[in-house]
Amino acid sequence: MAKVWTKWRWDGLGLSIAGLCLMHCLISSVLLVFLASAGGLLLDPIIHEIGLVLAIVFGMLALGKGLWDHGFVMPAAIGASGIGMMAAALAIPHGTTEIALTAVGVAILAWGHILNHRASN
Repeated sequence: MAKVWTKWRWDGLGLSIAGLCLMHCLISSVLLVFLASAGGLLLDPIIHEIGLVLAIVFGMLALGKGLWDHGFVMPAAIGASGIGMMAAALAIPHGTTEIALTAVGVAILAWGHILNHRASN
């Protein structure tokens, strides 16, 4: 039981962060339309940058641990492409393209976490 929890812990944490990131993007967009002042606070670039850096770090840890444990490269390769898109989002100005890169990158990273979890079982 403890071994299953250890394997799921990193992917679960990564998926949770990815979900929170996606919720943040969606909720911020809605709040921006309805409540300009609250939307401005939630869309502050520093919140986005810190969240992306955390998601990238936890994604690399989880996928790296999975690769080490089960040796299946596909989850890490898919997750790495999502991480690459998220890193690219950090390098461009805050705006529509950056949000799109982030959302697609997070979704691809989440797919990598799911595959990583399945390969661990």
